[in-house]
Order: sequence, then structure tokens, then C-alpha cells
Amino acid sequence: MPAGIDVGKASDDILGLPNEDIVQEFLAVLEASGASQETVKAYRAALTDFLSFIGNKPLREVTLRDIVAWRNDRLRNGFKGRKTEEKDSWLTTLHYYTIYLKKFFKWLGLPVTIPSVKKPPRRVEALSDEEVNRLLSAASKVEEKVVLKILLDTGLRSRELLSLRVSDVNFDERVIRVREAKYGRERYVTATQDTFEAIKAYVKLKNLGPGDKLFDYTYSGLYKMLKRLARKAGLDESKVRPHVLRHTFATRALRMGLSLNALQRILGHSDIKTTQVYLHLTIEDLKYEYAQKMDSTSRGVKRCVSCGRPIPLDALFCPYCGARQGTPGEQASMTV
Repeated sequence: MPAGIDVGKASDDILGLPNEDIVQEFLAVLEASGASQETVKAYRAALTDFLSFIGNKPLREVTLRDIVAWRNDRLRNGFKGRKTEEKDSWLTTLHYYTIYLKKFFKWLGLPVTIPSVKKPPRRVEALSDEEVNRLLSAASKVEEKVVLKILLDTGLRSRELLSLRVSDVNFDERVIRVREAKYGRERYVTATQDTFEAIKAYVKLKNLGPGDKLFDYTYSGLYKMLKRLARKAGLDESKVRPHVLRHTFATRALRMGLSLNALQRILGHSDIKTTQVYLHLTIEDLKYEYAQKMDSTSRGVKRCVSCGRPIPLDALFCPYCGARQGTPGEQASMTV
């Protein structure tokens, strides 16, 4: 549950209600306490799943054995209506569901132990520069181009993008106001001059007013548009989603030298640990550059001009026979 949201304690007589009514009461309190629709939806999914498992058993009779049985079943078989067979995904879902159950039983005042489920290491997908270029080239409509440019330049979430209005874009100051941010935290982001010019041209073309939404997509419509562009570009459709473009922006920004603190502010992360997940993707770049600059085994092998034995690339004299190896320019021609 987001920090700052306090649902208090349930009334003493609430356990006399049917399980479904108790959950609805909790969700109503949760929403009234300031939780977003996204948060309420997540809690509803978790509690509904748990109720479906325990059947008609009253919540007041739930024990640790019920919790463990539910957890083990989901670990083995996944969740109803699941979209993936990846067990890491099941573990991630279970990690959050157990957190939601803890909050729910605490609200009820029931001393039920809810064992924690460790969240698996987060895997972040991102497009390569080549894939980004192919995706942009596949966008033939102005609207498609502008959507891609904003996502790849700012890392906005899909909900944030689709809630943007013309008045949220300050072309003079080159800032974009993000109002529908996660947990209601408003923030400002910027983009390249090219992207602002593309937005301005698009607004003029569509004859949009200050109060108009920039894009008339639903989330489903945005998702389908990206899938269509992926097919057209010859890319794996599963890799082209709004959140993957967010990851792509973050990894490219770090590669180009943007600081972690700056990236945290742009992405709207409350905890920099969330932003640090992108660092592991750039380690491949670091390893490559290190190998090219520091590791002689990755840059070819130089052999002594006299005895032919392999020697360090920067050696001026052979450590075996003592023969002089020539100038740096001459040395370059000796590598194979």
C-alpha cells in the first residue's frame, strides 16, 4: 500500500458479514483513504484469488495452514487466467499478493501469520538501438511517430502518456507536466528539441486546443498500435510494449551518461533502488569497453618480431629475448 494511506481498523462486527462483503468493505475504505484505482484493483485481484481458494470458509477461521496451502498451490500451478507459464512471474505476483493479504488481515484485526514470498530478481527488457530505429521507421502516421518519440524520450508510463493534454506541454520551457503519475505524484519531464517540434507540428495538424488530450487512444488501442508497428518492423511483438519502451529510455539514458539521480526524477521513482535495476543492463556495455581498453586478450595478440612469442600489446621490448619491438605505430601492424 502506498505510503501515507491509512485504512485504520475494521469495526468489531465486520466478521459477521459474508467474506465477499468484508472484502468489498475493505476496498471501499481503501479507496476512500486515497488509494488509486490501480491500487484498489491490485488488492481486489489478490483478495478475490484468496477467497476463491478457501471457498466458503469464514475469514475468522483462516489459519496459517490455509495461507501456506494457498501459497504452495499458486507456486505449483500459477494463478487462474494467467498469461504466462513463467514461474518467476508467478513468484512476483505472489510476492505482492502476500503483502496485500497482510494489510487486509491487519485491518480485520486477525492475528494470522502471512509468510513472505521473496520477489525474484527483476528482469528488464529493452530494445537495442537498431530495434528502436526499425520501430521508428515503421511508424508511417504522424501520431505514431509522436507517441514513439515521447515514450522513447521521456520513459512515461502508458497511463501518463494517454492522460497528457496540450496544456501540459510547455514548448517555450521545453517541459512536460505529468499529472496522472503513479500514486498521484505530479512531476515534470523534458525531451529533445526534435520531439517538442514533432509534438508542436502534430498539435497544429490535428487542430488541438489547450484542453484537448494529445492522443485519443485507450490503453488497449495503444498496445495494439505498438504490436502493429512491431510486426511491420519485423520485431518480436512481445518486446514492444509501453513499459519496454520505458525500460529502453532508461537504459539508453544511462548509456549516454545521464546520472542515476536525474533518471530517478524523470521516471518518477520514489526510491532510487527502483532506478538501480537499469544499471545491470549497462554492465554489458561496461564489460565491452573495459575489454577493448584494458584487456589485451580481447584486442588481438602481438608477437615478438624476433622470437615470435606472444607478448603484451604495449611492450617495447620482448620479455623473452629482449628484442626491441618498434614504435607504437609499428606495434599496431604487428597485432593479429
